[in-house]
Amino acid sequence: MKKFLVIVDMQKDFVDGSLGTSEAVGILPAAEELIKGFDGEIFVTLDTHGEDYLDTAEGKKLPVKHCIKGTAGYELDKRIAKALRGKRYTAVPKVTFGSVDLPKLVKRAAGREKFEIELIGLCTDICVISNALLLKANFPEAPVSVIAPCCAGVTPELHKAALEVMRSCQIDIKE
Repeated sequence: MKKFLVIVDMQKDFVDGSLGTSEAVGILPAAEELIKGFDGEIFVTLDTHGEDYLDTAEGKKLPVKHCIKGTAGYELDKRIAKALRGKRYTAVPKVTFGSVDLPKLVKRAAGREKFEIELIGLCTDICVISNALLLKANFPEAPVSVIAPCCAGVTPELHKAALEVMRSCQIDIKE
């Protein structure tokens, strides 16, 4: 069985930048270890915005510039980048919470083999849940799981709530 790891938006702005939190910084050691020990194919989503972000629908509801392509905040957190060093991975830029391209890339990578998908990253209650639900909707028979200690939400309460919603949608939550 093929194994896929999806690392969601572990970019500087979400860790310790414009939208960073102490909880996001706190998951780094566990995420680093998981990435280093992972034996399978890796996909890394990148929240991707332009200088016009504040004029977008998202920017009007969340008026905090973040993950602007070409800025330091857009780059992967340096500890995550280091953990990925020497590993092959596919970068998946996305302009909204969930990547509609990610299921296509997973399907292509899987070919005719059975597979399982694990997700880690930021933020549990926005981009992790969006990508997990897209993957589960596209692959209802594949095991999809979220590694809770390697995720952080906007707040601890929203992190827990998102885990419960995903659990109710038959996404396995690994504590």
